[in-house]
Amino acid sequence: METTGIIILAAGASKRLGTPKQQLPFQNKSLLQNVVHTATQSGNMPVVVVLGAFATQIKQQLIDEKVNTVVNPGWPTGMGGSIKTGLQHLLHLSPGVNSALLLLCDQPFITTPLLEEMYALKTTSGKAIIACSYGNTIGTPALFDKSLFSQLLALNGQEGAKKILLQHPEQVASIDFPQGAVDIDTNGDYEQLLTKI
Repeated sequence: METTGIIILAAGASKRLGTPKQQLPFQNKSLLQNVVHTATQSGNMPVVVVLGAFATQIKQQLIDEKVNTVVNPGWPTGMGGSIKTGLQHLLHLSPGVNSALLLLCDQPFITTPLLEEMYALKTTSGKAIIACSYGNTIGTPALFDKSLFSQLLALNGQEGAKKILLQHPEQVASIDFPQGAVDIDTNGDYEQLLTKI
């Protein structure tokens, strides 16, 4: 039976925003709680939240959630280290996982049905990577087969998982997710988000 683990990347310092984006209110919860609830509702699978900046205060918000938290001590160097930290922790908790789903805390329109569609497409397509397409790009949420874990564990610094998507185009199946283009990097992004609710 396929077991998928979920890694939520929430280690950034939100420099352009000036306040921890993980804690911005959205639909009566924080952005991070929003994606945590989406992840935990998509099935009985291990969920790892990777923290970095503001880890102590953000961890307080997650006390009642069914997730495991891990702190990436090298979070300032970029997303690559957080992906590696999250996957190492996931494999420690659940050595038998067959795939890992990467989620960002600042894509507020990720839904449980979207994640379920991704799991189903991985089974039917036989592809090693399921990613979401929006705008003119492809990216997170992204689901990686265990055959690519060694490449995820080799990411460094600013390198994100997109590097692996681009290296293996023949291994990628994509799902159209136009709302994936909405992410929160600045106050303007957040204000725009609030007008869409």
